[in-house]
Amino acid sequence: MSNTTTSIEDLLSSSGKQKLTGKAAAAATTQIDGKKNLPKIKERNVQEKLGDKLQVITDENEEIKTQQKAEEYGMPYIDLMEFPVSNESLQSIPENICIENNLICFVNTGEEIRLATTDPENKKNDEIRNQLEEQHHAKTKLYLISNRNLKKRLAQYAKVPKYAKPIEGVEVSEAELTQFAEIAKDFMALNAEIKKVNITDMVTLIIAASLQSGASDIHIEAEEADIKVRFRVDGVLHDAASIDKSSWPKVISRIKLLSGVKLNITDKPQDGRISIKMTKEHVDVRVSTLPTTWGESVVMRLLKSSTASLDFEDLGILGQAYENLKREVERPNGMIITTGPTGSGKTTTLYAILNKLNKEGTKVITLEDPVEYKLKGINQSQIDHSKGYSFADGLRSILRQDPDIVMVGEMRDLETSDVAINAALTGHLVISTIHTNSAAGAIPRFLAMNVKPFLLAPALNAIIGQRLVRRICESCKQEYIPEPDKLERAKELLNSIPEGHPDKPDMTNMKFYKGTGCDVCHKIGYKGRIGIYEILGMTPEIEKMVLSGKVSEYDMQAVGIKNGMLTMAQDGMVKALKGITSIEEVFRVSE
Repeated sequence: MSNTTTSIEDLLSSSGKQKLTGKAAAAATTQIDGKKNLPKIKERNVQEKLGDKLQVITDENEEIKTQQKAEEYGMPYIDLMEFPVSNESLQSIPENICIENNLICFVNTGEEIRLATTDPENKKNDEIRNQLEEQHHAKTKLYLISNRNLKKRLAQYAKVPKYAKPIEGVEVSEAELTQFAEIAKDFMALNAEIKKVNITDMVTLIIAASLQSGASDIHIEAEEADIKVRFRVDGVLHDAASIDKSSWPKVISRIKLLSGVKLNITDKPQDGRISIKMTKEHVDVRVSTLPTTWGESVVMRLLKSSTASLDFEDLGILGQAYENLKREVERPNGMIITTGPTGSGKTTTLYAILNKLNKEGTKVITLEDPVEYKLKGINQSQIDHSKGYSFADGLRSILRQDPDIVMVGEMRDLETSDVAINAALTGHLVISTIHTNSAAGAIPRFLAMNVKPFLLAPALNAIIGQRLVRRICESCKQEYIPEPDKLERAKELLNSIPEGHPDKPDMTNMKFYKGTGCDVCHKIGYKGRIGIYEILGMTPEIEKMVLSGKVSEYDMQAVGIKNGMLTMAQDGMVKALKGITSIEEVFRVSE
């Protein structure tokens, strides 16, 4: 017995404190040995088990009430007690903001952000969601959770390491842009500078130089001997630099790291994004990698927020065509359709129309794939085919949001077209795009999709056919005499404009211009772009043709011209005669 007592004393002693002696030791011995306190131990155990069961019931009741509350508010419910919430997701929102608004972030994949709150009526949560969507270019979803869920997740902040969150994307400062300004003027200088800098600075230099040169895309292509860097400036690719083949693995790893794609995948295409933060504007870079014979090819699309601020008046639509389109755009219902190949400026035209129509008393909703530019005061929704969110499904949902104006990124199929046409006939103004070569080709394309002619005819307001031509650089513009065959073709196009047409130019003293190339335009001779257009408005004669259900593009073109429509080539020649562009540029894009 003494040995047992000693071992208990050793067990209960701590850190050099005096061991149990006398009555205390005897009491301890009795608890182990015998039977005196067994009933009390059993009673305590029963009480503890009963308390645990009551707590479980209380917790379950709280979750049931929260679930019922979620149903009342039409919100999804979630129990996060056993849900694995990463510290990175939690840090998407600062702790103090979460505490103030009873809100936490429990999922952040980069493309999707999921939030949870105990207060569904807190309007500040909507502001936080909008900020997160704009910052991360991701969709957000708000769930309802119980107070015990919130308490547990807020406590998790205490375990989060206190370190500065790394900046997403790459920052290009104004100082760096100024530093690279001279290099950007001369692509040979850029090529020489690239060979001197480290990999990190090389990627920043390429991006900064592309911004300075006004490029819309950066192409970095692996070839057998080296890596070519090309900038697409005003729609045309120009060689900018070459990178040594041995540096390519490090360069593409740097680009992949910045754009958030997987470094170890080299045999499959990947898509990512880079965010460039500057003082005056925010630039998003869409990055696409593609495996090729000599290595991965990278294309970076530069999406500048300033591009989306184009005014309707600055599109370059002139004369009678401008007045006709302005009248149709200002109608409260119907369809405005833009047509043309990829890269012809259709989306820019739609955004310019939206900027004109976006007023305080008007609700505008867009459905895009993807959302390229954020427009203030407009609700923009991005479709997601992987989740069954198509143009047709999204358009049905949009119409339940009571919009005045709807923009649909593209009319791809009968289902989308039917919903859009019915919306146009029921008091909405619908603007969209369709892939055809000309304005006259849009109606046969709709009919080929089996759209009902008796619905299409009254729904259409106007169809815009367009291309983009380069503007002559004002700094090096000079008059010149075109080659005889081109001059003759230009005269034929201008002469084909009917006499009495308000936009027929004076052909008694024709002058044409071109750019000779200077530092301002990087020796190209062109700076900036402008659209050339053909506007096909609906007339009784065209409506009759549509209702017949049998119409060709050529017939539609002839009737459009008969009713005063200038073709894109004619519009381009009028702009060439005004010194805006060159006749070579008009022929390049329109014929």
